[in-house]
Amino acid sequence: MEGTLVFPLSATEPAELPQLVRQLCREVLDLRQEVNELRRENAELRQQVGYWKAQHARAVRRAELLEAEVEQLRGENRKLQAQLFGRKSETASSQDRSNHLEGEEDRAPSTPKKRGQRKDRPGPARRDYSHLPVVEDLRELPPESRVCPRCGVTFVPSNTEDSEQIEIEVKAYRRRIRRRRYQRTCSCKNCPQAVTAPPAPKLIPKGVLGVSVWVEILLDKFFSHRPTERLLSQWRLLGLDVAAGTVAGGLKRLEPLFLPLYNALLLRNAEAGFAQADETRWMVFVSQEGKTGYRWWLWAFLGADTVVFRLDPTRSHDVPEGHFAADAQMVLMVDRYSAYKAMAQVKLGNTVLAFCWAHVRRDFVAVGKSWPEHKAWALAWLGRIRAMYRHDRHRRGAQAGSGEFTTADAELRSTVAAMQVQAHAELAEPKLPTTCRKVLASLQEHWTGLTRFLDDSRIPLDNNASERRVRGPALGRKNYYGSGSLWSGRLAATLFSLFATLNLAGMNVRTWLTWYLETCAANGGRAPSDIQPFLPWKMSLEKRREMAIDPNDS
Repeated sequence: MEGTLVFPLSATEPAELPQLVRQLCREVLDLRQEVNELRRENAELRQQVGYWKAQHARAVRRAELLEAEVEQLRGENRKLQAQLFGRKSETASSQDRSNHLEGEEDRAPSTPKKRGQRKDRPGPARRDYSHLPVVEDLRELPPESRVCPRCGVTFVPSNTEDSEQIEIEVKAYRRRIRRRRYQRTCSCKNCPQAVTAPPAPKLIPKGVLGVSVWVEILLDKFFSHRPTERLLSQWRLLGLDVAAGTVAGGLKRLEPLFLPLYNALLLRNAEAGFAQADETRWMVFVSQEGKTGYRWWLWAFLGADTVVFRLDPTRSHDVPEGHFAADAQMVLMVDRYSAYKAMAQVKLGNTVLAFCWAHVRRDFVAVGKSWPEHKAWALAWLGRIRAMYRHDRHRRGAQAGSGEFTTADAELRSTVAAMQVQAHAELAEPKLPTTCRKVLASLQEHWTGLTRFLDDSRIPLDNNASERRVRGPALGRKNYYGSGSLWSGRLAATLFSLFATLNLAGMNVRTWLTWYLETCAANGGRAPSDIQPFLPWKMSLEKRREMAIDPNDS
Protein backbone atom coordinates (compact mmCIF):
# COMPACT_ATOMS: atom_id res chain seq x y z
CA MET A 1 0.00 0.00 0.00
CA GLU A 2 2.67 2.33 -1.00
CA GLY A 3 1.53 5.91 -1.23
CA THR A 4 -1.19 5.57 1.50
CA LEU A 5 -0.67 7.30 4.85
CA VAL A 6 -1.67 5.38 7.98
CA PHE A 7 -1.46 7.31 11.22
CA PRO A 8 -0.79 5.07 14.19
CA LEU A 9 -2.80 5.57 17.31
CA SER A 10 -1.02 7.14 20.18
CA ALA A 11 -1.02 5.05 23.30
CA THR A 12 -0.88 8.08 25.52
CA GLU A 13 -3.72 9.96 23.91
CA PRO A 14 -7.13 8.49 24.42
CA ALA A 15 -9.31 8.17 21.36
CA GLU A 16 -12.96 7.62 21.07
CA LEU A 17 -14.08 4.39 19.41
CA PRO A 18 -16.49 5.94 16.83
CA GLN A 19 -13.83 8.26 15.59
CA LEU A 20 -11.43 5.35 15.24
CA VAL A 21 -14.02 3.34 13.31
CA ARG A 22 -14.71 6.23 10.94
CA GLN A 23 -11.01 6.61 10.31
CA LEU A 24 -10.66 2.91 9.57
CA CYS A 25 -13.63 3.01 7.17
CA ARG A 26 -12.10 5.88 5.28
CA GLU A 27 -8.85 3.98 5.00
CA VAL A 28 -10.65 0.85 3.78
CA LEU A 29 -12.47 2.88 1.11
CA ASP A 30 -9.22 4.42 0.00
CA LEU A 31 -7.63 1.00 -0.17
CA ARG A 32 -10.51 -0.41 -2.19
CA GLN A 33 -10.31 2.52 -4.60
CA GLU A 34 -6.58 1.98 -4.97
CA VAL A 35 -7.09 -1.77 -5.57
CA ASN A 36 -9.66 -1.03 -8.26
CA GLU A 37 -7.26 1.38 -9.95
CA LEU A 38 -4.48 -1.20 -9.78
CA ARG A 39 -6.75 -3.86 -11.22
CA ARG A 40 -7.70 -1.54 -14.08
CA GLU A 41 -4.05 -0.71 -14.74
CA ASN A 42 -3.24 -4.42 -14.62
CA ALA A 43 -5.97 -5.18 -17.15
CA GLU A 44 -4.72 -2.40 -19.40
CA LEU A 45 -1.16 -3.66 -19.12
CA ARG A 46 -2.30 -7.20 -19.91
CA GLN A 47 -4.09 -5.89 -22.99
CA GLN A 48 -0.97 -4.02 -24.03
CA VAL A 49 1.15 -7.12 -23.48
CA GLY A 50 -1.20 -9.14 -25.69
CA TYR A 51 -1.19 -6.40 -28.31
CA TRP A 52 2.57 -6.14 -28.38
CA LYS A 53 2.94 -9.91 -28.43
CA ALA A 54 0.67 -10.00 -31.47
CA GLN A 55 2.63 -7.13 -33.03
CA HIS A 56 5.88 -8.98 -32.36
CA ALA A 57 4.51 -12.14 -33.95
CA ARG A 58 3.37 -10.14 -36.95
CA ALA A 59 6.77 -8.47 -37.16
CA VAL A 60 8.54 -11.83 -37.03
CA ARG A 61 6.25 -13.19 -39.71
CA ARG A 62 6.72 -10.07 -41.80
CA ALA A 63 10.51 -10.34 -41.39
CA GLU A 64 10.35 -13.94 -42.60
CA LEU A 65 8.27 -12.91 -45.58
CA LEU A 66 10.62 -10.02 -46.35
CA GLU A 67 13.62 -12.33 -46.07
CA ALA A 68 11.98 -14.75 -48.49
CA GLU A 69 11.14 -11.84 -50.78
CA VAL A 70 14.74 -10.62 -50.61
CA GLU A 71 15.95 -14.08 -51.61
CA GLN A 72 13.41 -14.12 -54.43
CA LEU A 73 14.55 -10.70 -55.63
CA ARG A 74 18.19 -11.72 -55.39
CA GLY A 75 17.47 -14.73 -57.55
CA GLU A 76 15.56 -12.62 -60.05
CA ASN A 77 18.40 -10.12 -60.03
CA ARG A 78 20.89 -12.89 -60.85
CA LYS A 79 18.56 -14.06 -63.59
CA LEU A 80 18.26 -10.56 -65.09
CA GLN A 81 22.00 -10.05 -64.81
CA ALA A 82 22.53 -13.24 -66.80
CA GLN A 83 20.00 -12.07 -69.41
CA LEU A 84 21.55 -8.61 -69.64
CA PHE A 85 25.24 -9.42 -69.52
CA GLY A 86 25.20 -13.08 -70.55
CA ARG A 87 26.14 -14.39 -73.97
CA LYS A 88 23.73 -13.19 -76.66
CA SER A 89 25.37 -14.61 -79.77
CA GLU A 90 23.04 -16.47 -82.11
CA THR A 91 25.68 -19.17 -82.53
CA ALA A 92 26.72 -21.22 -79.54
CA SER A 93 30.31 -22.23 -78.93
CA SER A 94 31.71 -25.11 -76.96
CA GLN A 95 32.53 -22.70 -74.12
CA ASP A 96 29.02 -21.25 -74.00
CA ARG A 97 27.38 -22.49 -70.79
CA SER A 98 24.50 -20.00 -70.77
CA ASN A 99 21.93 -22.75 -71.26
CA HIS A 100 23.62 -25.31 -69.01
CA LEU A 101 23.74 -25.80 -65.26
CA GLU A 102 26.98 -26.77 -63.58
CA GLY A 103 26.80 -30.42 -62.56
CA GLU A 104 24.20 -31.28 -65.21
CA GLU A 105 26.49 -33.65 -67.15
CA ASP A 106 26.43 -37.30 -66.19
CA ARG A 107 30.22 -37.50 -66.14
CA ALA A 108 32.61 -34.61 -66.43
CA PRO A 109 35.55 -35.24 -68.78
CA SER A 110 38.86 -35.63 -66.97
CA THR A 111 40.77 -33.72 -69.65
CA PRO A 112 39.49 -31.26 -72.22
CA LYS A 113 39.05 -32.58 -75.73
CA LYS A 114 41.74 -31.72 -78.22
CA ARG A 115 40.85 -29.53 -81.12
CA GLY A 116 40.95 -30.79 -84.68
CA GLN A 117 40.46 -34.20 -86.23
CA ARG A 118 40.35 -37.13 -83.81
CA LYS A 119 42.33 -40.25 -84.65
CA ASP A 120 39.47 -42.58 -83.75
CA ARG A 121 37.02 -40.85 -86.08
CA PRO A 122 36.90 -41.02 -89.89
CA GLY A 123 38.15 -37.92 -91.61
CA PRO A 124 35.95 -35.68 -93.75
CA ALA A 125 35.45 -36.59 -97.38
CA ARG A 126 37.68 -34.75 -99.84
CA ARG A 127 35.89 -31.95 -101.65
CA ASP A 128 35.14 -32.37 -105.36
CA TYR A 129 35.99 -29.34 -107.48
CA SER A 130 35.65 -31.02 -110.86
CA HIS A 131 32.63 -28.84 -111.73
CA LEU A 132 34.72 -25.64 -111.68
CA PRO A 133 36.07 -24.28 -114.97
CA VAL A 134 39.74 -24.84 -115.69
CA VAL A 135 42.15 -22.02 -116.58
CA GLU A 136 45.41 -23.35 -118.07
CA ASP A 137 48.63 -21.95 -116.65
CA LEU A 138 51.58 -23.35 -118.63
CA ARG A 139 54.85 -23.00 -116.73
CA GLU A 140 57.99 -23.17 -118.94
CA LEU A 141 61.69 -23.09 -118.27
CA PRO A 142 63.51 -19.90 -119.14
CA PRO A 143 65.44 -20.15 -122.49
CA GLU A 144 68.85 -20.39 -120.83
CA SER A 145 67.71 -23.42 -118.81
CA ARG A 146 66.42 -25.40 -121.82
CA VAL A 147 69.88 -26.63 -122.87
CA CYS A 148 72.16 -29.33 -121.60
CA PRO A 149 74.57 -27.82 -119.08
CA ARG A 150 77.45 -29.89 -120.56
CA CYS A 151 77.05 -29.99 -124.32
CA GLY A 152 74.57 -27.15 -124.86
CA VAL A 153 72.09 -29.19 -126.92
CA THR A 154 68.56 -27.78 -126.71
CA PHE A 155 65.91 -29.74 -124.78
CA VAL A 156 62.85 -30.97 -126.66
CA PRO A 157 59.40 -30.23 -125.08
CA SER A 158 57.77 -33.33 -123.69
CA ASN A 159 54.64 -33.96 -121.57
CA THR A 160 53.65 -31.90 -118.51
CA GLU A 161 53.53 -32.55 -114.79
CA ASP A 162 50.10 -31.32 -113.69
CA SER A 163 48.76 -30.02 -110.37
CA GLU A 164 45.83 -27.84 -109.38
CA GLN A 165 45.11 -24.86 -107.14
CA ILE A 166 41.78 -23.22 -106.40
CA GLU A 167 41.67 -19.51 -107.21
CA ILE A 168 38.95 -16.85 -107.08
CA GLU A 169 39.00 -13.82 -109.32
CA VAL A 170 36.83 -10.87 -108.31
CA LYS A 171 36.92 -7.87 -110.57
CA ALA A 172 34.72 -5.04 -111.70
CA TYR A 173 34.50 -4.18 -115.36
CA ARG A 174 32.49 -2.07 -117.76
CA ARG A 175 30.30 -4.00 -120.12
CA ARG A 176 30.30 -1.97 -123.30
CA ILE A 177 27.27 -2.87 -125.39
CA ARG A 178 27.76 -2.21 -129.11
CA ARG A 179 24.58 -2.58 -131.14
CA ARG A 180 25.37 -3.35 -134.75
CA ARG A 181 23.60 -1.25 -137.40
CA TYR A 182 22.66 -2.62 -140.81
CA GLN A 183 22.23 -0.39 -143.89
CA ARG A 184 19.67 -1.18 -146.53
CA THR A 185 21.12 -2.00 -149.94
CA CYS A 186 17.88 -2.54 -151.78
CA SER A 187 15.51 0.07 -153.31
CA CYS A 188 12.28 -1.21 -151.73
CA LYS A 189 9.81 1.42 -150.67
CA ASN A 190 8.39 1.92 -147.16
CA CYS A 191 11.37 0.19 -145.58
CA PRO A 192 13.80 1.69 -143.03
CA GLN A 193 17.16 2.83 -144.30
CA ALA A 194 18.99 1.23 -141.34
CA VAL A 195 18.21 -1.47 -138.80
CA THR A 196 19.85 -1.65 -135.35
CA ALA A 197 20.22 -4.71 -133.13
CA PRO A 198 17.92 -4.70 -130.08
CA PRO A 199 19.27 -3.21 -126.83
CA ALA A 200 20.58 -5.43 -124.05
CA PRO A 201 18.03 -6.20 -121.29
CA LYS A 202 18.26 -3.95 -118.23
CA LEU A 203 16.99 -4.78 -114.78
CA ILE A 204 16.43 -1.10 -114.01
CA PRO A 205 15.69 1.02 -117.10
CA LYS A 206 18.37 3.66 -117.59
CA GLY A 207 20.31 2.15 -114.68
CA VAL A 208 24.04 1.74 -114.90
CA LEU A 209 24.36 -1.31 -112.61
CA GLY A 210 23.91 -4.71 -114.18
CA VAL A 211 22.26 -7.87 -112.88
CA SER A 212 25.49 -9.29 -111.44
CA VAL A 213 25.95 -6.17 -109.29
CA TRP A 214 22.44 -6.38 -107.87
CA VAL A 215 22.87 -10.08 -107.18
CA GLU A 216 25.93 -9.29 -105.06
CA ILE A 217 24.13 -6.49 -103.20
CA LEU A 218 21.03 -8.55 -102.39
CA LEU A 219 22.99 -11.62 -101.31
CA ASP A 220 25.43 -9.66 -99.19
CA LYS A 221 22.70 -7.82 -97.27
CA PHE A 222 19.85 -10.30 -97.04
CA PHE A 223 21.67 -13.64 -97.20
CA SER A 224 25.02 -12.86 -95.54
CA HIS A 225 23.39 -10.15 -93.36
CA ARG A 226 26.20 -7.61 -93.76
CA PRO A 227 25.77 -3.84 -93.90
CA THR A 228 25.82 -2.60 -97.48
CA GLU A 229 28.46 -0.04 -96.57
CA ARG A 230 30.96 -2.85 -95.96
CA LEU A 231 30.31 -4.25 -99.42
CA LEU A 232 30.73 -0.81 -101.00
CA SER A 233 33.98 -0.29 -99.07
CA GLN A 234 35.24 -3.62 -100.37
CA TRP A 235 34.34 -2.64 -103.91
CA ARG A 236 36.31 0.59 -103.57
CA LEU A 237 39.42 -1.54 -103.06
CA LEU A 238 38.65 -3.08 -106.46
CA GLY A 239 38.35 0.33 -108.09
CA LEU A 240 34.53 0.43 -108.15
CA ASP A 241 32.98 3.38 -106.31
CA VAL A 242 29.20 3.06 -106.05
CA ALA A 243 27.20 5.69 -104.19
CA ALA A 244 25.05 4.49 -101.29
CA GLY A 245 22.15 6.56 -102.59
CA THR A 246 22.31 4.72 -105.92
CA VAL A 247 22.02 1.41 -104.09
CA ALA A 248 19.13 2.60 -101.91
CA GLY A 249 17.21 3.95 -104.90
CA GLY A 250 17.79 0.74 -106.84
CA LEU A 251 16.61 -1.46 -103.97
CA LYS A 252 13.39 0.52 -103.78
CA ARG A 253 12.76 -0.11 -107.47
CA LEU A 254 13.56 -3.81 -107.12
CA GLU A 255 11.10 -4.41 -104.28
CA PRO A 256 8.00 -4.88 -106.52
CA LEU A 257 9.81 -7.57 -108.54
CA PHE A 258 9.70 -9.98 -105.58
CA LEU A 259 6.14 -9.25 -104.44
CA PRO A 260 4.47 -11.99 -106.56
CA LEU A 261 6.92 -14.56 -105.21
CA TYR A 262 6.28 -13.45 -101.64
CA ASN A 263 2.52 -13.73 -102.08
CA ALA A 264 2.96 -17.26 -103.43
CA LEU A 265 5.06 -18.16 -100.37
CA LEU A 266 2.36 -16.79 -98.06
CA LEU A 267 -0.34 -18.92 -99.69
CA ARG A 268 1.80 -22.05 -99.70
CA ASN A 269 2.92 -21.65 -96.09
CA ALA A 270 -0.62 -21.04 -94.82
CA GLU A 271 -1.73 -24.40 -96.25
CA ALA A 272 0.69 -26.42 -94.11
CA GLY A 273 -0.77 -29.09 -91.85
CA PHE A 274 2.13 -28.66 -89.43
CA ALA A 275 4.12 -25.48 -88.92
CA GLN A 276 6.44 -23.83 -86.44
CA ALA A 277 6.29 -20.18 -85.47
CA ASP A 278 8.57 -17.74 -83.69
CA GLU A 279 9.10 -14.00 -83.55
CA THR A 280 11.97 -11.59 -83.03
CA ARG A 281 12.22 -7.83 -82.83
CA TRP A 282 13.08 -5.79 -85.92
CA MET A 283 13.71 -2.06 -85.93
CA VAL A 284 11.88 0.08 -88.51
CA PHE A 285 12.82 3.72 -88.13
CA VAL A 286 9.57 5.32 -89.25
CA SER A 287 7.01 7.24 -87.24
CA GLN A 288 3.59 5.64 -87.10
CA GLU A 289 0.46 7.14 -85.58
CA GLY A 290 -0.45 5.50 -82.30
CA LYS A 291 2.92 3.73 -81.94
CA THR A 292 5.72 4.75 -79.62
CA GLY A 293 9.26 3.89 -80.61
CA TYR A 294 10.64 2.00 -83.59
CA ARG A 295 10.44 -1.59 -82.40
CA TRP A 296 8.56 -3.79 -84.86
CA TRP A 297 8.31 -7.56 -84.93
CA LEU A 298 9.48 -10.07 -87.50
CA TRP A 299 7.32 -13.19 -87.33
CA ALA A 300 8.72 -16.43 -88.77
CA PHE A 301 6.50 -19.30 -89.95
CA LEU A 302 8.24 -22.53 -90.91
CA GLY A 303 6.29 -25.01 -93.05
CA ALA A 304 7.24 -28.26 -94.73
CA ASP A 305 8.82 -26.58 -97.79
CA THR A 306 8.51 -22.84 -97.15
CA VAL A 307 9.72 -20.23 -94.68
CA VAL A 308 7.78 -16.98 -94.40
CA PHE A 309 8.68 -13.82 -92.47
CA ARG A 310 5.98 -11.24 -91.76
CA LEU A 311 6.83 -7.73 -90.57
CA ASP A 312 4.31 -6.13 -88.24
CA PRO A 313 4.39 -3.20 -85.80
CA THR A 314 2.73 -5.31 -83.08
CA ARG A 315 3.31 -8.57 -81.30
CA SER A 316 -0.37 -9.37 -80.96
CA HIS A 317 -2.25 -12.56 -81.85
CA ASP A 318 -3.64 -10.84 -84.95
CA VAL A 319 -0.46 -11.65 -86.90
CA PRO A 320 -0.50 -15.48 -86.63
CA GLU A 321 -4.29 -15.43 -86.66
CA GLY A 322 -4.30 -13.54 -89.96
CA HIS A 323 -1.53 -15.63 -91.46
CA PHE A 324 -3.47 -18.89 -91.38
CA ALA A 325 -6.97 -19.48 -92.68
CA ALA A 326 -9.85 -19.03 -90.25
CA ASP A 327 -10.72 -22.73 -90.50
CA ALA A 328 -7.12 -24.02 -90.64
CA GLN A 329 -6.90 -27.61 -89.38
CA MET A 330 -3.28 -27.88 -88.27
CA VAL A 331 -0.72 -28.32 -85.51
CA LEU A 332 1.33 -25.24 -84.67
CA MET A 333 4.64 -25.68 -82.81
CA VAL A 334 5.39 -22.60 -80.70
CA ASP A 335 6.86 -21.41 -77.44
CA ARG A 336 4.53 -20.48 -74.58
CA TYR A 337 3.89 -16.91 -75.72
CA SER A 338 0.27 -16.00 -74.94
CA ALA A 339 -0.44 -14.52 -78.40
CA TYR A 340 -0.57 -18.00 -79.93
CA LYS A 341 -3.05 -19.15 -77.28
CA ALA A 342 -5.29 -16.17 -78.11
CA MET A 343 -5.65 -17.10 -81.80
CA ALA A 344 -9.24 -17.58 -82.92
CA GLN A 345 -8.29 -20.86 -84.63
CA VAL A 346 -6.97 -22.18 -81.30
CA LYS A 347 -10.02 -21.08 -79.32
CA LEU A 348 -12.30 -22.80 -81.85
CA GLY A 349 -10.27 -25.98 -81.60
CA ASN A 350 -9.31 -26.10 -85.28
CA THR A 351 -5.64 -25.43 -84.56
CA VAL A 352 -3.86 -27.20 -81.71
CA LEU A 353 -0.66 -25.93 -80.14
CA ALA A 354 2.42 -28.01 -79.45
CA PHE A 355 4.84 -26.43 -76.99
CA CYS A 356 8.62 -26.43 -76.86
CA TRP A 357 10.52 -28.47 -74.28
CA ALA A 358 13.66 -26.37 -74.74
CA HIS A 359 11.86 -23.41 -73.16
CA VAL A 360 10.72 -25.59 -70.26
CA ARG A 361 14.29 -26.76 -69.77
CA ARG A 362 15.48 -23.15 -69.62
CA ASP A 363 13.10 -22.56 -66.70
CA PHE A 364 14.87 -25.20 -64.60
CA VAL A 365 18.30 -23.91 -65.66
CA ALA A 366 17.30 -20.39 -64.61
CA VAL A 367 16.13 -21.62 -61.20
CA GLY A 368 19.35 -23.55 -60.61
CA LYS A 369 21.51 -20.57 -61.56
CA SER A 370 19.51 -17.82 -59.85
CA TRP A 371 18.67 -19.71 -56.62
CA PRO A 372 21.67 -21.91 -55.70
CA GLU A 373 19.72 -23.47 -52.80
CA HIS A 374 17.42 -25.08 -55.41
CA LYS A 375 20.21 -26.30 -57.67
CA ALA A 376 19.84 -29.98 -56.71
CA TRP A 377 16.12 -29.81 -57.45
CA ALA A 378 16.76 -28.23 -60.85
CA LEU A 379 19.44 -30.80 -61.72
CA ALA A 380 17.04 -33.64 -60.97
CA TRP A 381 14.49 -32.25 -63.40
CA LEU A 382 17.14 -31.57 -66.04
CA GLY A 383 18.12 -35.23 -65.79
CA ARG A 384 14.52 -36.29 -66.43
CA ILE A 385 14.28 -34.03 -69.47
CA ARG A 386 17.60 -35.32 -70.79
CA ALA A 387 16.37 -38.90 -70.49
CA MET A 388 13.22 -37.97 -72.41
CA TYR A 389 15.30 -36.45 -75.22
CA ARG A 390 17.46 -39.58 -75.36
CA HIS A 391 14.48 -41.94 -75.64
CA ASP A 392 12.86 -39.72 -78.27
CA ARG A 393 16.06 -39.72 -80.31
CA HIS A 394 16.20 -43.52 -80.17
CA ARG A 395 12.57 -43.77 -81.22
CA ARG A 396 13.03 -41.42 -84.19
CA GLY A 397 16.12 -43.34 -85.28
CA ALA A 398 14.26 -46.67 -85.34
CA GLN A 399 11.99 -47.89 -88.10
CA ALA A 400 8.31 -47.65 -87.26
CA GLY A 401 6.86 -50.97 -86.20
CA SER A 402 10.23 -52.57 -85.42
CA GLY A 403 11.12 -54.04 -82.06
CA GLU A 404 13.63 -51.26 -81.43
CA PHE A 405 10.92 -48.67 -82.07
CA THR A 406 8.48 -50.42 -79.71
CA THR A 407 11.07 -50.56 -76.92
CA ALA A 408 12.08 -46.91 -77.34
CA ASP A 409 8.44 -45.82 -77.49
CA ALA A 410 7.62 -47.67 -74.25
CA GLU A 411 10.63 -46.15 -72.47
CA LEU A 412 9.71 -42.69 -73.72
CA ARG A 413 6.10 -42.92 -72.55
CA SER A 414 7.19 -44.33 -69.19
CA THR A 415 9.63 -41.45 -68.68
CA VAL A 416 7.00 -38.84 -69.56
CA ALA A 417 4.42 -40.44 -67.24
CA ALA A 418 6.92 -40.51 -64.38
CA MET A 419 7.62 -36.81 -64.92
CA GLN A 420 3.94 -35.99 -64.62
CA VAL A 421 3.59 -38.04 -61.41
CA GLN A 422 6.65 -36.32 -59.95
CA ALA A 423 5.28 -32.88 -60.79
CA HIS A 424 1.93 -33.66 -59.14
CA ALA A 425 3.65 -34.96 -56.01
CA GLU A 426 5.90 -31.91 -55.66
CA LEU A 427 3.05 -29.48 -56.24
CA ALA A 428 1.13 -31.18 -53.43
CA GLU A 429 3.95 -30.31 -50.99
CA PRO A 430 2.91 -27.20 -49.00
CA LYS A 431 6.54 -26.25 -48.31
CA LEU A 432 7.57 -26.23 -51.99
CA PRO A 433 9.41 -22.93 -52.65
CA THR A 434 7.48 -20.36 -54.67
CA THR A 435 10.08 -20.27 -57.42
CA CYS A 436 9.92 -24.03 -57.94
CA ARG A 437 6.14 -24.01 -57.71
CA LYS A 438 5.86 -21.46 -60.53
CA VAL A 439 7.96 -23.62 -62.85
CA LEU A 440 5.97 -26.76 -62.12
CA ALA A 441 2.66 -24.92 -62.38
CA SER A 442 3.65 -23.72 -65.85
CA LEU A 443 4.71 -27.27 -66.72
CA GLN A 444 1.30 -28.64 -65.72
CA GLU A 445 -0.55 -25.85 -67.51
CA HIS A 446 1.13 -26.66 -70.83
CA TRP A 447 1.36 -30.43 -70.33
CA THR A 448 -1.11 -31.35 -73.08
CA GLY A 449 0.75 -29.32 -75.70
CA LEU A 450 4.12 -30.56 -74.44
CA THR A 451 3.18 -34.22 -74.90
CA ARG A 452 1.55 -34.10 -78.35
CA PHE A 453 4.79 -35.40 -79.84
CA LEU A 454 4.08 -38.82 -78.34
CA ASP A 455 1.32 -39.54 -80.85
CA ASP A 456 2.36 -37.32 -83.79
CA SER A 457 5.74 -38.03 -85.39
CA ARG A 458 5.71 -34.67 -87.19
CA ILE A 459 6.09 -32.80 -83.90
CA PRO A 460 9.65 -32.41 -82.56
CA LEU A 461 10.45 -31.87 -78.91
CA ASP A 462 11.35 -28.23 -79.46
CA ASN A 463 10.99 -25.41 -81.96
CA ASN A 464 14.74 -25.00 -82.49
CA ALA A 465 14.23 -25.24 -86.26
CA SER A 466 12.17 -22.04 -86.35
CA GLU A 467 14.56 -20.33 -83.95
CA ARG A 468 17.46 -21.16 -86.25
CA ARG A 469 15.60 -19.46 -89.10
CA VAL A 470 15.50 -16.15 -87.21
CA ARG A 471 19.23 -16.22 -86.49
CA GLY A 472 20.03 -14.58 -89.82
CA PRO A 473 17.65 -11.64 -89.35
CA ALA A 474 18.87 -11.29 -85.74
CA LEU A 475 22.41 -11.05 -87.07
CA GLY A 476 21.29 -8.45 -89.60
CA ARG A 477 19.60 -6.49 -86.83
CA LYS A 478 22.86 -6.47 -84.93
CA ASN A 479 24.91 -5.44 -87.97
CA TYR A 480 22.74 -2.78 -89.56
CA TYR A 481 20.06 -2.16 -86.90
CA GLY A 482 17.00 -2.91 -89.04
CA SER A 483 15.26 -0.91 -91.77
CA GLY A 484 15.18 2.82 -92.30
CA SER A 485 11.85 2.88 -94.15
CA LEU A 486 8.72 0.82 -94.53
CA TRP A 487 9.49 -0.34 -98.08
CA SER A 488 12.94 -1.43 -96.90
CA GLY A 489 11.37 -3.47 -94.10
CA ARG A 490 9.00 -5.13 -96.57
CA LEU A 491 11.90 -5.96 -98.87
CA ALA A 492 13.84 -7.45 -95.95
CA ALA A 493 10.92 -9.68 -94.93
CA THR A 494 10.40 -10.73 -98.56
CA LEU A 495 14.01 -11.67 -99.26
CA PHE A 496 14.48 -13.31 -95.86
CA SER A 497 11.49 -15.51 -96.74
CA LEU A 498 12.64 -16.23 -100.29
CA PHE A 499 16.26 -17.03 -99.44
CA ALA A 500 15.29 -19.19 -96.44
CA THR A 501 12.85 -21.17 -98.62
CA LEU A 502 15.49 -21.73 -101.30
CA ASN A 503 17.99 -22.76 -98.66
CA LEU A 504 15.44 -25.19 -97.21
CA ALA A 505 15.05 -26.72 -100.67
CA GLY A 506 18.83 -27.16 -101.02
CA MET A 507 19.11 -24.68 -103.90
CA ASN A 508 21.95 -22.37 -104.80
CA VAL A 509 20.55 -18.95 -103.93
CA ARG A 510 23.01 -17.13 -106.20
CA THR A 511 22.15 -19.28 -109.22
CA TRP A 512 18.43 -18.89 -108.65
CA LEU A 513 18.62 -15.12 -108.04
CA THR A 514 20.69 -14.55 -111.17
CA TRP A 515 18.19 -16.55 -113.23
CA TYR A 516 15.20 -14.67 -111.84
CA LEU A 517 16.70 -11.17 -112.19
CA GLU A 518 17.84 -11.88 -115.75
CA THR A 519 14.27 -12.97 -116.54
CA CYS A 520 12.97 -9.72 -115.04
CA ALA A 521 15.47 -7.74 -117.09
CA ALA A 522 14.37 -9.52 -120.28
CA ASN A 523 10.79 -8.62 -119.33
CA GLY A 524 11.56 -4.90 -119.36
CA GLY A 525 12.44 -4.61 -115.67
CA ARG A 526 9.15 -6.15 -114.52
CA ALA A 527 8.30 -9.39 -112.75
CA PRO A 528 7.43 -12.24 -115.13
CA SER A 529 3.73 -12.82 -115.66
CA ASP A 530 4.08 -16.49 -114.70
CA ILE A 531 6.14 -17.08 -111.55
CA GLN A 532 5.27 -20.76 -111.19
CA PRO A 533 8.54 -22.01 -112.78
CA PHE A 534 10.54 -20.10 -110.15
CA LEU A 535 8.84 -21.66 -107.12
CA PRO A 536 10.83 -24.56 -105.64
CA TRP A 537 7.81 -26.85 -105.23
CA LYS A 538 6.76 -26.18 -108.85
CA MET A 539 10.14 -26.65 -110.53
CA SER A 540 10.86 -29.55 -112.79
CA LEU A 541 13.36 -32.15 -111.68
CA GLU A 542 15.88 -30.98 -114.27
CA LYS A 543 15.63 -27.39 -113.10
CA ARG A 544 15.98 -28.39 -109.47
CA ARG A 545 19.17 -30.25 -110.30
CA GLU A 546 20.44 -27.20 -112.17
CA MET A 547 19.71 -24.98 -109.15
CA ALA A 548 21.05 -27.41 -106.51
CA ILE A 549 23.90 -26.34 -104.26
CA ASP A 550 25.59 -29.68 -104.75
CA PRO A 551 26.06 -30.27 -108.49
CA ASN A 552 26.00 -34.03 -107.83
CA ASP A 553 22.73 -33.85 -105.90
CA SER A 554 20.24 -36.32 -107.34
